[in-house]
Amino acid sequence: MADFLLIACMVSIWIAVLQSIVIMIGAIRFVMRQSRTPLVLPDNMADFPTVTVIVPAHNEEVVIVATARHVLHLNYPAEKIQFIVVADNCTDGTAARLQALKAQPQYEHRDFFIMERTGTGGKSGALNDAMKLARGEWICIFDADAAPEQNALLFLVQKAMEEPERYGAVFGRNKARNRGQNFLSRCINLELVTMQRVLHTGMWELFKIGTIPGTNFIIKTSLIKDIGGWDEKALTEDTAVSFEILTRGQLIALASQAEAYQQEPEELSVYMKQRERWAKGNYQVVLDNIHHLFKPSSWRIKLHVLNFAASYFWFLVTIVISDLIIVANIVYWIIALFKPEISSPFQFDGDVYIFLIIAWGLMYYLYVLQINLALASDIGQSNIRNFILSCLTYFTYAQLFLVISVRASYNLFMDKITHRENKWYKTQRFD
Repeated sequence: MADFLLIACMVSIWIAVLQSIVIMIGAIRFVMRQSRTPLVLPDNMADFPTVTVIVPAHNEEVVIVATARHVLHLNYPAEKIQFIVVADNCTDGTAARLQALKAQPQYEHRDFFIMERTGTGGKSGALNDAMKLARGEWICIFDADAAPEQNALLFLVQKAMEEPERYGAVFGRNKARNRGQNFLSRCINLELVTMQRVLHTGMWELFKIGTIPGTNFIIKTSLIKDIGGWDEKALTEDTAVSFEILTRGQLIALASQAEAYQQEPEELSVYMKQRERWAKGNYQVVLDNIHHLFKPSSWRIKLHVLNFAASYFWFLVTIVISDLIIVANIVYWIIALFKPEISSPFQFDGDVYIFLIIAWGLMYYLYVLQINLALASDIGQSNIRNFILSCLTYFTYAQLFLVISVRASYNLFMDKITHRENKWYKTQRFD
């Protein structure tokens, strides 16, 4: 049994390594192709579609005015933007600060509406209520802490206009604006850059597969209404909507030049709560969509389900088991120094261990390579400090994913057994 476990772990690790190599090849192709494509800003946007920009905000007085200003100053025809901020069940000064901003003379003629909401459903409920008022051909979502770059919406719409019949949604890049705050925020920044510059670009380049994030994306108004809006029971409403888009034969396109800055957790407790919610939500989405593997669904949906299932179930279990095997053997080796008669329950041939160590070493090398490939493609991010940090995060920050995933799996299991309702956790903001 022990031999079978170790061999299964090794095979799984090698499959994960192969997956990483394939995605990196796609990412390199994307970056090289993009570097040869000149950036063109249109002189005239008369033919650009109307857009409803929605910002859901629950007790966001710390950041909401800055976000609203960024939206109001986007490089996009003002007459083509309907701007809705949802002050969702706020008990602070979010709505008052927005009203003061709206009253300023320069925004007098802007289509700027502040919805003070007292309904249920969290962020999804706020988006659904705002959607009922949407008049734009597209809906754009920014989180309350977003700082979209001036051309972000322009680049999102430009991408949508390339193939308007195929692209049901378009998403951009999100960057950590507080990345230098402390060790945790620096690690989150490396994760974000790697996801955005390697995983997202590689998946889009090779398979034309994308997943909308929670912010900095646009979706056809008619499409999201056909879907029925955002799932108010989902903890990761963005991932759930992504699968709904794919099942309707639409693609989720990547506009990597559409950038928005967002605030990341600066405290470990805040980070753990946020990521556990994400993990639980993604587990549930996988379970809800696993049936596509056994139905005549499109190959993109099947591949998307497999990718999520591999990342959140298969590879996770593999790493946990292999970690337990190695830790158990180390413990028994230490005990054997004092009590030679005690032997480890996991006895393997030397060659098997060699192959395991090689697999682990290659996985670590590719982990560091992925991060630094992403950093090299992002201006100002490739430096000695980030290189050293990338080497350390595998043994520190990356291991938090195991703890978060195990906790999320346990809590999801208990939710199913006890029939308790999921609670949406709002990420704490910092000044």
